[in-house]
Amino acid sequence: MERVGIDNPTIEVRFENLKIDAEAYVGNRGLPTFTNFFVNKILALLSSLHIVPSGKRPISILHDISGIIKPCRMTLLLGVGTRFEMLTELSRREKEANIKPDPDIDVYMKAISVEGQETVVTDYILKILGLDICADTMVGDAMIRGISGGQKKRVTTGEMLVGPAKALFMDEISTGLDSSTTYQIVNSLRQSVHILGGTAVIALLQPAPETYDLFDDIILLSGGQVVYQGPRENVLEFLRSMGFKCPRGRALLTSSKSFSVIPCGWKLADELATPFDRSRNHPAALTTSDFGIGKMELLKTNISMEWLLMKRNSFVYIFKIAQLIILGAIAMTVFLRTKMHHDTVEDGVIYLGAMFIGLVTHLFNGFAELAMSVAKLLYSTNRERDLSFYPSWAYGLPTWILKIPISFLECAVWIVLTYYVIGFDPNIERFFRHYLLLVLVSQMASGLFRLLAAVGREMVVADTFGSFAQLVLLVLGGFLISREKIRSWWIWGYWVSPLMYAHNAVAVNEFLGHSWSKVVNATASNDTLGVQILKFKLGYLLTRTALGQGQATVSEEELREKHANRTGESVELLPAGTDSARPMTSSGGGGEIRQAGSGRQRGMVLPFAPLFNHL
Repeated sequence: MERVGIDNPTIEVRFENLKIDAEAYVGNRGLPTFTNFFVNKILALLSSLHIVPSGKRPISILHDISGIIKPCRMTLLLGVGTRFEMLTELSRREKEANIKPDPDIDVYMKAISVEGQETVVTDYILKILGLDICADTMVGDAMIRGISGGQKKRVTTGEMLVGPAKALFMDEISTGLDSSTTYQIVNSLRQSVHILGGTAVIALLQPAPETYDLFDDIILLSGGQVVYQGPRENVLEFLRSMGFKCPRGRALLTSSKSFSVIPCGWKLADELATPFDRSRNHPAALTTSDFGIGKMELLKTNISMEWLLMKRNSFVYIFKIAQLIILGAIAMTVFLRTKMHHDTVEDGVIYLGAMFIGLVTHLFNGFAELAMSVAKLLYSTNRERDLSFYPSWAYGLPTWILKIPISFLECAVWIVLTYYVIGFDPNIERFFRHYLLLVLVSQMASGLFRLLAAVGREMVVADTFGSFAQLVLLVLGGFLISREKIRSWWIWGYWVSPLMYAHNAVAVNEFLGHSWSKVVNATASNDTLGVQILKFKLGYLLTRTALGQGQATVSEEELREKHANRTGESVELLPAGTDSARPMTSSGGGGEIRQAGSGRQRGMVLPFAPLFNHL
């Protein structure tokens, strides 16, 4: 870039008369006790409704501080209690000012880091951060052994360096690290800032002398005001001129903690009084777009990233397919075709159980998405979203798109093993309908557990949500407990359960087939065996008709008259108010009908003799 005359955009940060005021609880109200937590939450809600005062008192954090943070220099921020607020305020104003790099540079840097290609720039950044020795190692977590804690810190720093942010505001990056690791991280940042033209402000708590010597400028805060800001080499001389002498054998950082308010140098005041020369401003330092590239480029980049993660987690998908093969072998031996019949309603209920096992298997198979989604959200996605790497939709769509072929493959393995072995309807059209319904259930399960992972954000919370969702879907799905047995306060779980709709759809697809088209008892009903099973278990009218649509009904008296006309039996019209559901018995020879539970016989005399009594 130097040979062709391309300069990286640089940023100079200026802040004048910066004030930060806040409200906080004073005294015992501010202690993190169980009682204070709930009392403060309730009072905060009532205060937002302007019912009671909040009980908080105003406090001042920063008092009219001013300063300049120059590019290509690394600044150390020292102080007590106010460093985080200052860094947060500067970072917020930087984001509001749309301080981002050139889009072309942004695209180039992110593309080479996502696509997994080993290029010169990729190797260069890895070497700067000291990550070239672990470039092909998993980051790891509490369950997976990965890189060390210091290397994880440098990975986070690397994500910030290749992102759109050119001004870095870091607070307590050395927490939990030893002095050697802290020195390596700060040294990596120093090289990056000097070479790539960045701007960095880092807050550390009493760093080691060798780490302190890596910084170019020092900002010392005390009591909410700037005590000193300037080059590191002039700190000791400036403090001596103000009457503060560092004791012999004592580190400069330790003795500077006892300083109170000291006026800023005249050089800094002169620089602030001079307006910023906009002619020296890089044209690519500021941008008006939210993201560095277009929507399609963002989508393609995230698809490449998701595909890379899927290849790295290929063991999970191979294990899921092996699990499906084992479960399919168990299911097809339990529901073997030689022992499965199509003769009675009880046989249909057994087939309903076989369908339910297939649906539940794919539901549980999607549970693996919860852990993988939580890991991605926890370690990278939140940080990348906050830094405007990409919008949420550009991250969610590739995950859904690339999981569709996986669902087709998993469902194909299951249905090839079980469909014809169990003895479902052999019609090829119904075979593919069954297959499509399983794919939809698999997609539903994957999307559901990804949603619960996004809501929970933590593994323990997400597992709790996932277990509860599985319990509701299984118990209230309409198979383990019928709809009539579900309590009224739990009926909502039946109607919102996707498993119920999937089970009904699979059952309708199966029992309306040719294998279940025979009429078992023509005298009782002309319905086929499949329709009788649907009426018995699923509520056939509800599955075949949209809610709210009118239904044609026929009275029981009319049905009895039609039956009597076919068989030659006599029928009695019941008087008004009589329960038509009470059973009626007929005396075959006398042509008279007797109502059960009644001691008096009633009937009518026909003007002809009924024939064909033997039919």
